[in-house]
Amino acid sequence: MKSMLIAFGIALVVSFVAGLIIIPILRKFKAGQMIREDGPTWHASKSGTPTMGGFIFIIGIVAAILIAGAGNIAKGDYTHLYILAFGIIFGAIGFADDLAKLRHKQNEGLSAMQKLLMQIAASVAFVLLMRFTGQVTMNLYIPFTHLSIPLPEPVYLVLAAFAIVAEVNAVNLTDGVDGLASGVTVPVAVFFAVLAYAWNAKSGGEVYSAAGIFAAALTGGLIGFLIFNFHPAKVFMGDTGSLFLGGAVCALAFAFDMPLILLVVGFVYLCETLSDVIQVLVFKISRKITGTPKRVFKMAPLHHHFELCGWSEKKLFAVFTTVSIIAAVAAYFAVRSRWH
Repeated sequence: MKSMLIAFGIALVVSFVAGLIIIPILRKFKAGQMIREDGPTWHASKSGTPTMGGFIFIIGIVAAILIAGAGNIAKGDYTHLYILAFGIIFGAIGFADDLAKLRHKQNEGLSAMQKLLMQIAASVAFVLLMRFTGQVTMNLYIPFTHLSIPLPEPVYLVLAAFAIVAEVNAVNLTDGVDGLASGVTVPVAVFFAVLAYAWNAKSGGEVYSAAGIFAAALTGGLIGFLIFNFHPAKVFMGDTGSLFLGGAVCALAFAFDMPLILLVVGFVYLCETLSDVIQVLVFKISRKITGTPKRVFKMAPLHHHFELCGWSEKKLFAVFTTVSIIAAVAAYFAVRSRWH
């Protein structure tokens, strides 16, 4: 518990200090966000706001892991380093995408196929690593039950890669309003931190100590970043930050060997993705059948629909974060039977 609190504090402070330094640098190099042309019209005023701000909380998390997690490293427990490395790999993909957007002066970076192939390769490599170190089994735990379904390794790898790529891009979709992805992810990070503490306290061991340290560092880093990212945002996390977050959240779920819990604790991410999928499918099917395309939502993903319904960005942040808190509590009870 002490190491987790230290990790939280270090990540919070370092992220805040990093924000004070990095934001002026991003402004100096004119690393301004290109706003989607098909997004809400009032978002045009955000054009030019510095992007790639994900570096702010990534730096805070790295500092926290190296300092608060040093004891675990000395004992040979590298779980937090594996999670960090996975997040950084996805963050690097996002960074390449952000750079391409800035270079082309538009909101289109790497191609969808380029990102997909890199994400799949990273996902398979990570799951194989966790399998090799014994932290991931081929048993698929079902939340709210005592059931674990054994799967053939190839099947598990395919499902794991699909789940990771889907979740990472769901987090990326959620990053469309000031502070939203950060606010929604804080309860997710707290869930994994509480899970690590409760599990270790009950078992009397330190099985998930390193994972708990990372979750605590993620919480602190995001809160430090929110100081600058809350509406009106002084900086955006960019794909650098959102893909890092997606990778980190997925890595935590696999570190606890319960990837399906992402459907519960990541309920907001799921809703954002489903709204996008439903919108596209209904649009294409209705156009093909009737010749007149129809839409279920005023705009997808879901947060833009509520924006067009008149919700302010602060209200969106408050409501979506509250829903994420409720989902995190539900997720806790969904897996509590594993150690009780």
